[in-house]
Amino acid sequence: MSNNPLGEHEIIRLIQTRLSSMPDMPVPFGDDVSAITLEGTQTVVLKTDMLVGRTDVPKGMSLFAAARKAIVMNVSDFASKGICPTAVLAAVGLPKALATEVSVVEIAEGLNAGAREYGTYVVGGDTNETGDLVISISLFGTTSNRLPLRSGARVGDILAVTGRFGKPAAGLRLLLGDYKASSELREVLVDAVYSPKARLQEGLALCGGGCVSASIDSSDGLAWSIHELSQQSGVGFLLDVLPVAVEAEEFAVQNGLDPVELVLYGGEEYELVLTVRPSMWGEAQTLVQAVGGCLIPIGKAIDKKQVRLILGGEELTVEPRGWEHFKSQV
Repeated sequence: MSNNPLGEHEIIRLIQTRLSSMPDMPVPFGDDVSAITLEGTQTVVLKTDMLVGRTDVPKGMSLFAAARKAIVMNVSDFASKGICPTAVLAAVGLPKALATEVSVVEIAEGLNAGAREYGTYVVGGDTNETGDLVISISLFGTTSNRLPLRSGARVGDILAVTGRFGKPAAGLRLLLGDYKASSELREVLVDAVYSPKARLQEGLALCGGGCVSASIDSSDGLAWSIHELSQQSGVGFLLDVLPVAVEAEEFAVQNGLDPVELVLYGGEEYELVLTVRPSMWGEAQTLVQAVGGCLIPIGKAIDKKQVRLILGGEELTVEPRGWEHFKSQV
């Protein structure tokens, strides 16, 4: 026992080790969602995540955008398991300064807009007085399909992502620091921060088609997500593609930054990071393209438990770091 400050992941681990595990849990502790099995073939899937003003709402973000983001954060985890959300519960904590009609209406409209964007509804919730803005969302859904856990990757599987990375990390730097960008570039990068999007349609298509062997949402950063798949699946990964967004690369060049840092360690992306058996790759691409998305192969699973990136003929170590509450700073 110690009184030293802990990071988010260690806090979660300590709590989980002191909880009794439900018998026959279809999803173990430590994955993107929770689940319970009903009689028959149906599985109830649950998710809760909270948005807190100081750590999750960057400078200039409206209350509408913050409330919508709270929905997106949760839907992204459902997307990683191919689950369509059926209903939303929203618990809203407000400091006195935000307990006004203008603020409450803006938050309510943001919650509704986020829910309807992903085909679901807010059906209830709670509110209380708090020292900071807190929006805690719970999602409910059902499925009869197998859930792709973080532990399903095998040696030889193709590692892929549903989009390119780096724009939110670049946008956050623009909001918080002294960086330069043209007005057009700034608009794109800041919009990536203020208006994130969950890859729900891609997740539904891929998981519904049985193409995914392991999957995770990338909101804590690409590097961290890959390391989570590595640890849970007992494999390593060799990356041969850095999925950098054109805008992020342009921003990095203009400001003397390393695009690798923006892509791997930025966080707040809400892309899916997943593995696909080689025999299913063609079908996986077809399914994603059919819903207007893209699937970018960035590497493969290997038997040596390490994560490495081949870039410009040089092999680099991908560190297991990303965004972590109680450690990372906005």
